[in-house]
Amino acid sequence: MEEKKRCAWCEKDDLYRKYHDEEWGVPVYEDQKLFEFLILETFQAGLSWYTILKKRENFKLAFDNFDYIKVASYSEDKIQELLQDAGIIRNQLKIRAAVSNAISFMKIQGEFGSFSSYIWKFTDGKPIHNSWQSMKDVPATTPISDEISKDLKKRGFKFVGSTVVYAHMQATGMVDDHVGNCWKKQ
Repeated sequence: MEEKKRCAWCEKDDLYRKYHDEEWGVPVYEDQKLFEFLILETFQAGLSWYTILKKRENFKLAFDNFDYIKVASYSEDKIQELLQDAGIIRNQLKIRAAVSNAISFMKIQGEFGSFSSYIWKFTDGKPIHNSWQSMKDVPATTPISDEISKDLKKRGFKFVGSTVVYAHMQATGMVDDHVGNCWKKQ
């Protein structure tokens, strides 16, 4: 049986291949899942996605299954508890940002009906299908990620630079950046 050809970045191990094959680039429209990726991507800022992926289950437990309503109401005691949790990235600024981002997330829901309606409006509600031949062709940012980043920051979000936003767009299928020879592109 012939081995599947994949985007080169995911060939590190089975965890990465499973994420690539089952999630990366698959359109996500559910607010809960969009919030999960937002939390994970903001914690990833300055680190490797692999580091975050290995700790994903720990993040899920620490952040109440990425329930943005619960996260938005975290007390100082809960924040201090998270700062002691060796299973996650114990960055105080990122932990506090998760709480304030949950609050901002819900404000967007109030304004647009859902976070999904808000974020997907930047791509007219459908994925952008790119035609990259290799991973070196894939940009770290785009004019759309620049625009989303600027708008999120204006709405009070933190750790949402254009690179983080573009990674979020890739993870949630707003863009399909699977390269030409990848089985997912076929």
